[in-house]
Amino acid sequence: MNKYVLYAFTAVAVVMSCTDHKTDRSQARNIVDYVDPFIGTGGHGHTYPGASSPFGRMQPSPDNGTTGWDWCSGYHITDSIISGFAQLHLSGTGIGDLADVLLMPTNSDMDLGLFGKKRDSLPYTSHFSHEGEEASPGYYKVHLNDPDITVELTANDYVAYHRYTYQNAVKPSFVVDLGYAVNWDKPLESSLKMEDSRHIVGYRFSTGWAKNQKVFFAMETSRPIVQQRFIGDAPTGIASTEVHGVKAGGQFFFKGDTDSVEVKIAVSSVSIENAKANLSSQGNPGFGEIREKTRGDWGDLLSNITVETPTDSLKTIFYTALYHAQVAPTMFNDLNGEFRMQNDSIAKTDFKMYSSLSLWDIYRAETPLLSIIDPNRLDDMVRSMLVYYDESGVLPVWVLSGNETGTMPGYHSVSIIAEAIMKGHTSFDVQKAYTAMKETMMGDERGLKAYKEYGYIPYEVMDQSVSISLEYAYNDWCVAQVAKKLGYDGDYAYFDDRSKAYRNFFDGGSGFLRGKSKDGKNFHEPFDPKSSNHIEDTDYTEGNAWQHSWYVLHDVAGLMELHGKMDSFALMVERLFTEDSDLSGHNVSPDISGLIGQYAHGNEPSHHIAYMLNKADAPWRTQYWVRKIMDTQYSTKPDGLSGNEDCGQMSAWYIMSAMGIYPMNPASGEYEIGSPIFEKTTIKLPGGKTFVISAPDTSQKNIYVQSVKLNGELLDRTYIMHGDIVSGGTLEFEMGPTPNKEWGVKKHN
Repeated sequence: MNKYVLYAFTAVAVVMSCTDHKTDRSQARNIVDYVDPFIGTGGHGHTYPGASSPFGRMQPSPDNGTTGWDWCSGYHITDSIISGFAQLHLSGTGIGDLADVLLMPTNSDMDLGLFGKKRDSLPYTSHFSHEGEEASPGYYKVHLNDPDITVELTANDYVAYHRYTYQNAVKPSFVVDLGYAVNWDKPLESSLKMEDSRHIVGYRFSTGWAKNQKVFFAMETSRPIVQQRFIGDAPTGIASTEVHGVKAGGQFFFKGDTDSVEVKIAVSSVSIENAKANLSSQGNPGFGEIREKTRGDWGDLLSNITVETPTDSLKTIFYTALYHAQVAPTMFNDLNGEFRMQNDSIAKTDFKMYSSLSLWDIYRAETPLLSIIDPNRLDDMVRSMLVYYDESGVLPVWVLSGNETGTMPGYHSVSIIAEAIMKGHTSFDVQKAYTAMKETMMGDERGLKAYKEYGYIPYEVMDQSVSISLEYAYNDWCVAQVAKKLGYDGDYAYFDDRSKAYRNFFDGGSGFLRGKSKDGKNFHEPFDPKSSNHIEDTDYTEGNAWQHSWYVLHDVAGLMELHGKMDSFALMVERLFTEDSDLSGHNVSPDISGLIGQYAHGNEPSHHIAYMLNKADAPWRTQYWVRKIMDTQYSTKPDGLSGNEDCGQMSAWYIMSAMGIYPMNPASGEYEIGSPIFEKTTIKLPGGKTFVISAPDTSQKNIYVQSVKLNGELLDRTYIMHGDIVSGGTLEFEMGPTPNKEWGVKKHN
C-alpha cells in the first residue's frame, strides 16, 4: 500500500480484529491489505517494493540506477530517480547483483549510444515522487514525471507483467537496455531480436556475485510494434531486427495514438525456447487478472497465520514480515523442470528447484517457520541442496542463479537438512542427505583442513577464525544428531566431539571467545571486544567479540560451565545489552546495526542471544529483552528493519518472536518461549489442524510470563517441541506486569 496512506485501512483492520477467522479467499485477501512492501526499503533493509508471487521466479521492480550498498536490491526510498524496471531482484542481501533485462517506457527518441552507461548518462531516466507510488503483494505502481507515464507491475510464478499508461502520448515506446548494470553485476554478452511485431527475445550473460549467470528471455506486447531501433557492439548484418554485443539494446515504438500497452516477460537459465514456453504456457490473461490471482495467492499464504490484536501497526509489521519471509528463496527451474548449473550443464527435476539460498541467514528462523506452515517447501529446498551437491561434491553455502557464491562461514545447508531429518521429513533421500552432510564436513576447503588438524582454526591460518570455527562446531553437532538418529554411533561420537571446538576459544579472564594460536597456548593480541574489521584482519565475521561469543546454539550448558556458574553467564549476557554501543576498528562492519548495547539485531549472529537467558534460569530476562528488541528494531516505516532483510531471516525472527516462541537451536526441534505480543495467534497446519497461542492479557505493560499451559496442562519449562506444534493444540499464556521468577527455572537444565 502507499506508505503515506497506510492507515486508510484502519477501519477494515478493526473489523477484522473483532471477527472470527475465516478460511475463505475473500477474508484472506483482507490480510493482504496490512502488508506494506515499502518497509525495509529505507535504512539498511535492502528490500525492493516491486511485484512477486510467493517464492516466484520473477521480481519486476523499480531500479534507481544508483551504485552502492544500500541499493543492493536496486531501490532505496531516499532516491528520486528511476532508471527502469528490471525483472530479477534480491531481497535484503548485503551484495548487489541481478537487475537483469531492464525495461523502461519512453515517450520520445532516445540516444541509444548512451545505453549501458552510468545513471547520470542514461537518456531514459525519470524523476518520480513517492506520493505517486503504490505497492502491495504482487503489485507496484509509480508515475514517471518526465515522460508523464504511469507504470504498473505484477507477476505470477513465471511471468512478469508490465502495464504502461501514456498520459500524453507523443512517441509511445519502451526501451530494453541489456547493458544496464549496477554494483557487482557486469554484462559479458547479450542479444536482442524482434521475431515479429509483438514478440522480442534475447539473452543476457553476466558475471558478478554469480560468476556464470545466463538469462534468456521472451517478451510479448499487447499492441504491435510499428518501429524499432537497435544498438550493439557487434551487429549481425540484420540490425533492423536483431543485434548482438556486450551491451545490446533497443527502442520499440507503438502507434502514436496508443494510450496504454501491456508487456509480459518470462526468463529461463536454459534457453530462449524455454523462456518462450514459460511465457506461452500462461495463456493470455490480462494484467488485471494476473494481479488479482497473485493477490489471492498471497492472501492464501498469509492467512496460514492469523493474529488478533487491537493495535493495527502490529498487524502491519507482522504481515509484512510474513510476506518478506516468503519472497525468497526463489524458484529457478523452468516449467519443464530444466535449469542451468554453474558448470553450464542442464539439469531437470520434477520438484521446485530453488536459488537465492541465503543459508547462513535463513536456517535460524525462516526454515523453522516453513517447517511448521509449509513443510513441503522445506523438502524441495533440501532436494535443491542435494542437486547442487551432485554437481560440486559439497553441499551449498549461498546459491545465486545456480552459482555457488561461497558467501558467509559454515555450511548451513547441513543445518537445514539436519533440521528436516530430525523433524521427521522423509520425502527426500535421507541416506543420501546424510552422506552429503558427512562428506561436506569431512572436506578440506574453507578452513576445514585446519579445523580438523587443530580442533579449531588458529588465527594465523585465516581471518574470521573464531566465527568460522563456531559455525563448523554447530554444523558438526547437526551431523552428530542425524548420525545418532540413523544408528551411526561411531560417526556420532566423532562429530559430537568436534562440536566442542568452541571450548578452545574461551578466555576465562575476559569471558569472551577469542582467537587462539596454532600451539593452543596464546590468544590473539591485541584484543578489544568492541573492535570490528568486517571480514579481513579480524577473528570475527561482520562483528566483534561481544556479538560472537554466544554462538554456541547446541551446548548452552557447556558454555555456561566455562563461565563458571549460571549467574556469571547471565550477568555477562545482561552486560551485552547494557554496554555502551561504541565500536572501534579501522574498518567497522556496516552490518553491525540495530544496536542495543553491543547486541546487534541488524545482523544474524545476535538473533538467538536473548533466548539463551531461558537456559540460565532467567526466563524473565529473555521476556524483557525480546520485547525490547521487537519494540525498538521493527516499525511500519521504510527503515523499519534494523539491518539487511537477508532473504527472510530478519522478518522470520519477528514472526516467531511475536508469536511467543523462537527456535534458538533450530535442528533440536525446541522452540524457546519468549513474550507473545498478540492476544491470539492461530497457525493453520497441514492436514486441517491448528495450533493456537493465546495470551489474552498481553500488552505493552504485561510483558512477563506468569504461567503457561500446553493443551490444558501446566508447563514449567521454557520451551516446547516441534511435535507439540505440528500435532495441533493450544499454548496458553498468563501474562503480567512483573516477572514471575519461579516459572520455568526448575526443570529445564
